[in-house]
Amino acid sequence: MSSLLTPRCDCCGPQSVPAPADRSRRAFLTKASAALGTAVLGGSGIRFISKADAQGVAPPIDVHHHVAPPIWVEALKKAGLGDPLVNNWTIQKSLDDMDKGGVATAITSPTTPQVGFLGREEAARVARGSNEYAKTLAIDHPGRFGFFAMLPLHHIDESLKEIEYAFDVLKADGIGVMTSYGDKWLGYSHFAPIWEELNRRKATVYTHPTGANCCVNLVQGLPDATVEFGTDTTRTIASLIFSGTSQRYQDINFIFSHGGGVLTAIAERLQVQMVTTQPYKDRFTREAVDKELQRFYYDTAQIARAVTIGALVKLVPVSQVVFGSDFPYRTSEDHVKSLATAFSAADLKLIERENVLRILPNWRKA
Repeated sequence: MSSLLTPRCDCCGPQSVPAPADRSRRAFLTKASAALGTAVLGGSGIRFISKADAQGVAPPIDVHHHVAPPIWVEALKKAGLGDPLVNNWTIQKSLDDMDKGGVATAITSPTTPQVGFLGREEAARVARGSNEYAKTLAIDHPGRFGFFAMLPLHHIDESLKEIEYAFDVLKADGIGVMTSYGDKWLGYSHFAPIWEELNRRKATVYTHPTGANCCVNLVQGLPDATVEFGTDTTRTIASLIFSGTSQRYQDINFIFSHGGGVLTAIAERLQVQMVTTQPYKDRFTREAVDKELQRFYYDTAQIARAVTIGALVKLVPVSQVVFGSDFPYRTSEDHVKSLATAFSAADLKLIERENVLRILPNWRKA
């Protein structure tokens, strides 16, 4: 198993983490300084200062930014999975997108299917290597990258081990999970040991949609991401609420991608129909459902246009909306521009930075 300082690259063998003063770092700093701001040398090393920050405007933190660790890409290719955007991702492409959008920091995670397609040992190995790779990005580019650690969540014991390593050794910002695993959604009792531990740690859990067993390739000509991903996000929200899971683990901060998927379209069914019919009548109230919906966090990825973002902030307060771009499938610049037309400067400051700082303590002094 690889260590943090010798991340695995199965095509080349162990490699050491590049030294802070290497040529790629200097190239990055030169480019970033020219595009957005200045790199200054402080007591803890090089720190990135954006133009927005220098002008008193808080630069965004992107919680929905995908990276492609080499160990994970190799596993995808062996299984005949992945796509060109994943296969051709580079660190420089991420930095370029962040610079164009004025994004200070990206909290990274691999996209679907993460390691849900792998067996127990291989899933644990790829998750560990991917998390160590994400940590090297943070080391190599101070202030630019954090990460949500990937878990082999369908394997409980291995996930508990990875939670311990991710938080205690790698100092991860949180955990990144899929909305479902085969035929299990996040509210299922199967995952209870995971939630117990993450609740104890008062962890932030970022969720990303995927295709459940039931619903892959449903409509000819329509990729699962078009409709099904949004639906699966809302399935898992309903699962967490009506299983009692989210109420039980109040110290977990859940972030749901894409504004909660199709949540705004079916919210009334959860608020009214579910609580007035069996088997949930007398077990849940409208107030209890609203409390959960309004304590969750929702990112702006793919919903930054007026109709969808407007619906979300009618359902939940602006305090629960956090910035997400869905890079490399969309750009941070597109989302920054769209949000600027929909919100006041005060609300933008909350959405793009302040809200997420409440649940990502590592970045409060950045």
